[in-house]
Amino acid sequence: MITLITGATSGIGEQLAKLYAQAGDTVIACGRNQEKLNELAQLTNIESCQFDATDLQEIRSSTVAYTQFDRVILNAGNCEYIDDAHNFDSALFTRVVTTNLLSMGYCLEALLPRIKSGGQLVIVSSSVTYLPLPRSQAYGASKAGVSYLAKSLAIDLADIDVTLVHPGFVKTPLTQKNDFPMPMSVTAEKAANYIIKGVAKRRKEVHFPYRFTLILKCLRMLPLPIWLMLAKGLSR
Repeated sequence: MITLITGATSGIGEQLAKLYAQAGDTVIACGRNQEKLNELAQLTNIESCQFDATDLQEIRSSTVAYTQFDRVILNAGNCEYIDDAHNFDSALFTRVVTTNLLSMGYCLEALLPRIKSGGQLVIVSSSVTYLPLPRSQAYGASKAGVSYLAKSLAIDLADIDVTLVHPGFVKTPLTQKNDFPMPMSVTAEKAANYIIKGVAKRRKEVHFPYRFTLILKCLRMLPLPIWLMLAKGLSR
């Protein structure tokens, strides 16, 4: 099995690369950090592939040697918060949407035609899409787009199984900078195991940790005015 993973240089992506390699897959670990990619390439069954996921030509040129994939996991992403909605930061918004959503389009154009019939496309979004949250105008909007994209692809890609991943809080270098509580957070290794098990069963959606994501799914059934009132309390 040949598995390509974007965002493989840290967090969930790194753990996915290591675990799939340990299971015997040939893993193509992709990211921007060449030093980290070199470290991963020292491990058995891992090949490194350096590119910026927001650059279509880089994706194409860096992956040209690979003609077919059994599985592509689009995991690269970033998180920044808008601290003052009254003074909306459009540059921050553009950065986050470009990294999290537009990069998906570039990766799909370059890589999707090379996923073999019967193969798998895995798209990592976020449980933030279940509910609007404080300061999440950029991150939440970008991930909502990612989730819609994956669901739409699942309709039109008749010969490829699409799995949409909605993680809760995961302990990664990216989330270490969060200045708020992260209830029921899990390690990156545990998150990767959740994903691998769900992908193996070809589930349409993988969400975890289940208790946390089920709570969010129940809360989104509230009338919007009630949730907005509760959410405003969270931001104080």
